[in-house]
Amino acid sequence: MLVHPQFDPVALQLGPLAIHWYGLMYVCGFLSVYLLWMYRIRHYKHVSVQGWTDDYASDLLFYGALGAVLGGRLGYVLFYKPAEYLANPIDILYINQGGMSFHGGLLGVIVALALFSRKTKFSFFQIAEFVAPVSAIGLFFGRMGNFINQELWGVPTDAPWGMVFPAVDSVARHPSMLYEALLEGLLLFIVLWWVARKPRAVGVLSGIFLIGYSSARMFVEFFRVPDQHLDYLLFDWVTMGHLLSLPMLLLGVYLIVTAKGRPEA
Repeated sequence: MLVHPQFDPVALQLGPLAIHWYGLMYVCGFLSVYLLWMYRIRHYKHVSVQGWTDDYASDLLFYGALGAVLGGRLGYVLFYKPAEYLANPIDILYINQGGMSFHGGLLGVIVALALFSRKTKFSFFQIAEFVAPVSAIGLFFGRMGNFINQELWGVPTDAPWGMVFPAVDSVARHPSMLYEALLEGLLLFIVLWWVARKPRAVGVLSGIFLIGYSSARMFVEFFRVPDQHLDYLLFDWVTMGHLLSLPMLLLGVYLIVTAKGRPEA
């Protein structure tokens, strides 16, 4: 049985300014995405990479980060705790305390990509295919932030890698946030990076990302305790995570199935 190391959520205290590990994980995620974009711009000659410059990538990072943070927070508020935040709207600003929704963040990023497309010469799908191969590495850091904060813990288990989260109780549980970090983060990133080595039909990379994330998320939901105020929504095993991930899975399958005949990117 393992025990969570109980990290101090504050990484650095500078007078009244507290820098939280959760926020630093987001910074690491965005920085990793940017550096990987730079690598693709310099080492790949695919259609989806042609025409990209350092300035375009920097602007896109700003748009994407803003969309991810605003969408992630608003998605959590609307999907998971609308009544609670309606009663205390000021709490919406306390992002450092956790409470982000990937599905809301994805919608925010989609809006950001659409706005960036209007500003530049790139189509929405050109941008999406440029973004998809590296997005998962950001998810890895986000889930590590959940681990540091002892959030999104799993159901009880007697598996040897079961972990006690002292902030919750003294029961050994599945470290479900680490499962997500490995599956929807590192593993999905490796798969996408490998597939993106060669030109693919437009929509393939985005489709793989959607299928990969939704499949990993739906799988891990079986080992993760649902949000207490929501509990299981159907059949004592279907959670909000399942319901929000299903449309992603279907859209990803559609993009892959209909990819034949589209131009390569």
